Amino acid sequence: MGTVNAADTIDAMQFFEQSAGDWRSLRTTHHLAFRRTEKGESQITVEPLTATDDKLVAICQMHEVDAALTIGGADVRWDGSMAWDRQDDENHAGSTVFALVPDQPDARSGKMLRERGYAEIVPVVGEFSMDDQNALILVTEYETMSSVERFSFPDPNLRIRTSTVKRFGGFSTATFCTEFRLSAADAATAPANSGEATDATDPAEYRSFWGW
Repeated sequence: MGTVNAADTIDAMQFFEQSAGDWRSLRTTHHLAFRRTEKGESQITVEPLTATDDKLVAICQMHEVDAALTIGGADVRWDGSMAWDRQDDENHAGSTVFALVPDQPDARSGKMLRERGYAEIVPVVGEFSMDDQNALILVTEYETMSSVERFSFPDPNLRIRTSTVKRFGGFSTATFCTEFRLSAADAATAPANSGEATDATDPAEYRSFWGW
């Protein structure tokens, strides 16, 4: 795949505006240290937020960042399950809000402020950047692990997401997601189903990095 022309480049907020709406995510997570594979599905809703939204102002205050610096953000909600969760009737469901604070005038790189992470449910700051194919790269460092994610749009109604998570103890996971945009009717009726795990180990400790 070639690079995009400068005239066609988009900033991070425009990327999330493209993500607005409801999505069905089909996910496969490989737990590398244990040679295990876990499959699952989620329904995701992405709601872009303007820079003056009260939720973003609150997140900037939480991180002691001037709210005037954010260009906007999003409210992301998910509801789904992974295969291991079927064993104890649990689901992955939750939400997070984040604010984009660029470090360049073109808003293609900067900080992503979040009210909570998934790997560690505490306020977290990640680094975002747009690559030369208009894909979004997100790098997040936690106290006990680090993650690198890439989001891209091969088609306006298809999003691809890959991520790697490395725990400082040496455990690593790699995840591949194919996400399809849902119509309003599909979003209202589609259930969240899980796939089947292969020779799974402890579900509580080695769930996928993202609930969604």
